[in-house]
Amino acid sequence: MPIIIRLDRMMADRKMSLNELAEKVGMTNVNLSNLKTGKMKGIRFETLEAICRVLDCQPGDLLEFKE
Repeated sequence: MPIIIRLDRMMADRKMSLNELAEKVGMTNVNLSNLKTGKMKGIRFETLEAICRVLDCQPGDLLEFKE
């Protein structure tokens, strides 16, 4: 997959667990885990906005494109 999810790196930088982020964003642990591991096929802008707000980051900090 050419889109790489850097959610784990941002969570580590913020010292935030998956459970804590899921609670603050309003997602289930399973869905957030699927996003983190790249198993999810898409993400709503609303969800991306909530994650960026909680982690105090930009969408480009979470997503990377590689051929």
